[in-house]
Amino acid sequence: MLWIKALHIVFIASWFAGLFYLPRIFVNLAQETEVVARERLLGMARRLYRFTGMTALAALGFGIWLLVVTWQFWTGPGNGWLHAKLFLVVLVIGYHHACGALLKKFELGRNTRSHVWFRWFNEVPVLLLLAIVILVVVKPF
Repeated sequence: MLWIKALHIVFIASWFAGLFYLPRIFVNLAQETEVVARERLLGMARRLYRFTGMTALAALGFGIWLLVVTWQFWTGPGNGWLHAKLFLVVLVIGYHHACGALLKKFELGRNTRSHVWFRWFNEVPVLLLLAIVILVVVKPF
């Protein structure tokens, strides 16, 4: 089970690395006016989104495996933190899909958001990861 947990953590770190960097590329795309640079940034964003999707699937797969293997432990009292964590994971998945939708808008030339908006959007996964780690480590309820 420790191998499963270790792999889960590695893929979570990889997933969030992509979620931290992809919106940063969006900041640059929102400011870019040069066609060649824009195409290069779009290529980077596409590859990163693909990689981030693969790491997300691996992280979720190992997480589900952990839940299944230790299901009896999680069904007892005092595990409200897990339900809160799983809710936040759903929000992370939604954020990931929102990044995909924003990438599609950039590809189609339909982005209407400013680089400032993307700078704020870039902070969302930091807050989600902070809350998830606190729930898992501290187990406040």
